[in-house]
Amino acid sequence: MGLYSGHFVPSWKGLYTGNLRALITLFLVAVLAIGGWVAWQVYAPITPPANTSLLLRPGFSTRRIAAELKKAGVIRSERVFWLWHVLHHRRSLKAGEYLFERGAALPQVYGRVARGDIYFHVVTIPEGYTMFDIAKAMEDSGLGPAGDFVQIAETQTNLISDMAPQATSLEGYLFPNTYQFTRTQSREEMAAAMVHQFRLVAQQIGLGVSSNSSSTSSSNSDVSKIVTMASIVEKETAAAEERPMVASVYYNRLAQNMALDADPSVIYAELLAGTYTGALHHADMAVNSRYNTYRFPGLPPGPIGNPGRSSLEAALHPDESKFLYFVSDGNGHHRFARSLEEHNKNVAAYRRAMNPGTVNPGTVNRTPRPR
Repeated sequence: MGLYSGHFVPSWKGLYTGNLRALITLFLVAVLAIGGWVAWQVYAPITPPANTSLLLRPGFSTRRIAAELKKAGVIRSERVFWLWHVLHHRRSLKAGEYLFERGAALPQVYGRVARGDIYFHVVTIPEGYTMFDIAKAMEDSGLGPAGDFVQIAETQTNLISDMAPQATSLEGYLFPNTYQFTRTQSREEMAAAMVHQFRLVAQQIGLGVSSNSSSTSSSNSDVSKIVTMASIVEKETAAAEERPMVASVYYNRLAQNMALDADPSVIYAELLAGTYTGALHHADMAVNSRYNTYRFPGLPPGPIGNPGRSSLEAALHPDESKFLYFVSDGNGHHRFARSLEEHNKNVAAYRRAMNPGTVNPGTVNRTPRPR
């Protein structure tokens, strides 16, 4: 019997088949492992840190967007995100601010960025807010430092040059409303949106302001005068039905060359100077500012706040009256008077209502004060 005869002869065919099966098995295991890893990368939700906010600026490449998402903990892999983008026909990704509040898988994240499902900061501007109040509201809504917006309001007067060529700020033309802004917008764009809203409302009430800055159908002086008057009226009463009467008082005083004696104008003078402490005192009436309507006759040089629609309408269409004075009645409305004597009686009634049983309650902060 030969040395290599019988069952001792190795089967090269069998050995080859066994190795091939092992390689195929390893390959399939590798494919399954890679597929499982990719599936996990793509479909397993990832929970980012609470309320993760991410700003994707215009011009960011897909790779930069993927890197920012990975850095923020919103996706697991930049390469998988880029591959998903390629496989989905390279849909354009939208710039903007995105807020991720809950866990999401990569397709959900990608879909939001592809749709432009951006986060808007809601800013509510109440009627009568000054540009300083608006700037603080913008800051509180996460839209940047208040000082930055004040700077825009004080320098971008080109936005209203057709209406108020002498204006030193946008005060009066930043219309009170609820706005939605994103941090990709510039502060100039935000201010322009408020001015645009003013133009729309002014057109609707017949103020004669164009919807753009190319023209006005009313004279510049008329528009500026009405907005300034409206800003005073806005500050004087919260009762919309009273505003045409309040406007008539001030127009009557102007017609008789009487000082307006409007406390809110003094407050605004001190706001501009940075000296307002939250309350007016007798000494404040002497502040040397053109906005002080106790010292300087006529309307102040510009608005003292940003009036709403009803105050603009009141300044545009005041009531016809002979009233020259008014004082609070203590219940959110006012008593009006034609003479100083009648006004003093109303003041006394107010004091009694506010301080029952008190003989001398002291001075009352009322507007206008008789001179």
